[in-house]
Amino acid sequence: MSAAMSLEFAITHETGIGQAAITGPLAGVWPKDIPTATLGGMEIAVIDRALSAEYMANWAVARRNSGKPPFYITSANGQVISLCATNREVKALFDDADLIHADGSPMVAVSQFACAHPVPERAATTDLFHDVAEVAQRVGASFFLLGAREEIIRAAEANVRKLYPHLKLVGARNGYFKREEESAVIAEINDAAPDILWVGLGVPLEQAFISRNLMALDRVGLVKTTGGLFDFLSNTKSRAPEWMQRMGLEWLYRASLEPTRLGWRYLTTNPHAMWLLLTKSK
Repeated sequence: MSAAMSLEFAITHETGIGQAAITGPLAGVWPKDIPTATLGGMEIAVIDRALSAEYMANWAVARRNSGKPPFYITSANGQVISLCATNREVKALFDDADLIHADGSPMVAVSQFACAHPVPERAATTDLFHDVAEVAQRVGASFFLLGAREEIIRAAEANVRKLYPHLKLVGARNGYFKREEESAVIAEINDAAPDILWVGLGVPLEQAFISRNLMALDRVGLVKTTGGLFDFLSNTKSRAPEWMQRMGLEWLYRASLEPTRLGWRYLTTNPHAMWLLLTKSK
């Protein structure tokens, strides 16, 4: 995988066909080829944010008009590790993913001494989105945003357009729809034909939505779950100070802002997740 971990990357388009071929040192490397580390009983990708962004944007473009279902990428943190260890149905939803990012500093820290292949850094979706957007502008990958309340997704859409004026943002839709409305939502997404679909419905609803509809999203190149990303893109919520992020204390900052909703969750899942990380990692 030494060549695959290089950032030398090129993508060429086959004229008249609409499909893309990845060339260069990363050619032939797909999500399932990325090395993994077992952390808390979950298979986590050993990859940094920069390389993830390169891969995601280019994988998505390469999948364009391929007739194959989109790649499915999600993320895991302490809450997810704890939930997957206690709920088989949720674990199965994450097992469906082609690649799982480490969205927790403790995961990165434990991997340094517990895993043969340590995870190089945290790949928080709130940061990764911007990395991917930069690459997407360069390679021509298009985005669709799905999730959050109407006013939040519209604010997020407007801010993304301002931040990335050359990004092809082909659609955005709120995440408030009934199960029987899913087929119409899928049709709307397919009509827009985004290379990357960002889904923010919350864990595990977003994973369940993707697992149910992955085969039907036949005009999408790649699907990525986002958690609360749209709250941050819309400036509805703020990130923790950088020093807290570096120390792995972003959860504490978020709990201080929403103690009723998040306080008990973190008090119960964080210790369990740490125990799992220390006993079920390799």
